[in-house]
Amino acid sequence: MLSVHSDTYFMQQALAEAQKAYEAGEVPVGAVIVADNRIIARAHNQTEQLTDVTAHAEILALTAASSHLGSKYLPDCTLFVTLEPCVMCAGALAWAQIGRVVYGASDEKRGFMLFGGKNLLHPKTKLELGILEQECSLLLTAFFRSKR
Repeated sequence: MLSVHSDTYFMQQALAEAQKAYEAGEVPVGAVIVADNRIIARAHNQTEQLTDVTAHAEILALTAASSHLGSKYLPDCTLFVTLEPCVMCAGALAWAQIGRVVYGASDEKRGFMLFGGKNLLHPKTKLELGILEQECSLLLTAFFRSKR
């Protein structure tokens, strides 16, 4: 049985958000932010729905978490996101001073690791990758295949 406080569990929750994006015709990226082993924010890409290029799952989750905690800084929080953040999102994560970032699939075209990597995050942010990588990648592949 899967522990409710495991990285895999929280990434599954992010995948559920990504599925919502998929069903809405958005690039299927989902995110959750966790504090004290509780999800305090959930989001998925909404760039089409909101007609806003900045409406990435990570940005929307950061806004919700900051509102929930009443703070723009999130050093005791972990972001779980299904796809490697882009440079814009990495910058926002740095400004939020998020404590930890965990992502599933790598983004070989637009991911922040191509453009400075961990240096784009806050110096104290811990980074982990590859949690449920295959599941995250399969959802993205299915989405883009359906668009061709």
